Order: sequence, then structure tokens, then C-alpha cells
Amino acid sequence: MQRVTEPEVMDSPQEAIEYDAMDFLDVNTAFAELALELGPPQGLILDAGTGTARIPILMCQRRPQWRIIGIDLAQSMLDVGQKNLEQSGLQQQIQLELVDAKQLPYPDEHFDMVVSNSLIHHLPNPLPFLLELKRVLKSKGAILLRDLLRPDSQQSLDAIVERVVADCNAHQTQLFRDSLHAAFTLDEVNELMQQAGLEGVRVYQSSDRHWTGERSIQP
Repeated sequence: MQRVTEPEVMDSPQEAIEYDAMDFLDVNTAFAELALELGPPQGLILDAGTGTARIPILMCQRRPQWRIIGIDLAQSMLDVGQKNLEQSGLQQQIQLELVDAKQLPYPDEHFDMVVSNSLIHHLPNPLPFLLELKRVLKSKGAILLRDLLRPDSQQSLDAIVERVVADCNAHQTQLFRDSLHAAFTLDEVNELMQQAGLEGVRVYQSSDRHWTGERSIQP
């Protein structure tokens, strides 16, 4: 099945509210727990495509020694994220910034770890982001990327949509369907990693609808 790109930025208040209302707790928690396994005991973490900041909140609740900068290109997402952050009481640990992940304003080798959940399928070409990731990450830094995996057929896509978002409204269902169409295959992800020169990243299918790329912190 061919890739069909979707808008890079979800920047309407209604979309942000509906996205935040979708139940991704189990998926987000699993991502946060894997980040804790791969990452440093303490340090500065970049969360690219932080959305409404649910994942950095989960991570900092479990690892108070981390400081996280969460970036997104959608101000509406960050607005909802700031409210979530205030409710969590973690404003001293987590900072949200309106930043394009393809043009990061941070110095070389600035972060101990870079994480990103569900950003890459939004990018028409993820290579500039991956090159920036490599630049701002310390040479022995950790990486955790996770995103949707494009199904190999329309039938498979329909089955995933029916199973995952059965309780969502029509707009939320369409958002998820569009995201699956815009996702990459494992072969495409591996090719991107090679082009970006990201060494030591293990890319694998981690669920019926996700791929993961991971590299643990190096001593």
C-alpha cells in the first residue's frame, strides 16, 4: 500500500482537544517505561513532537532526576500540554517550546537522550529531523523513536482501525486512519536511519501497528 502524507501540523484547538482525549495511556506508559530502561539515570532529554505532553509527564513522574524539553510545531497542542503540565505539578522539570524538529535551535551534543513518539509519520521527509537528532544528541546518547507502521493492505488497515478506535468519534477515527496511511514500513525506516548515519539503532516491529527504533545510553 502506497504512503499518503497527511498535514505535518495539527494546529486547530479542536484537533488538539480531541487528540488529547483519545485513550493512549497504555501505549504512552509502555513508551515511557522503555525510555527509562534505555536512558541515563539523570540528564537532559529532548521529546520531539511532544503533542499535549502526556509522555514527558509520565517519564518525569517515574524519573524525577530528568529534565525534559518537549517541542512541537502546533501551538494548540502545546497549549493543551501546558494545562496538563500545570495539573501534574512538573513545571520545574518539563519545558514546552514551539520548535520545528527539522530545524532545532540547540547546540551540538546538547542532549543525553532524544525520544519521539508518533512524529515521523507527520513529516513528508523525516531525514532532516533525523539529521538534527544526530547533531544535538551526545555521541553516546540514547535514542527512542516509536511510530505507526503502515499496513500492507487496505484490509489490514481497516481491521486495525476497527479494533483500535472503535469507541472514538468519526473525526478521531479519520485522524487515526490518515496516520496509518502516512506511516512508514520497516524497510523505509531502516533506509532513513542509514541515510542519517544513526548507528546502533535497533529498528523492529513492536506491535501490530507500531515500529520502534532504540539505542541505549552508552557508558
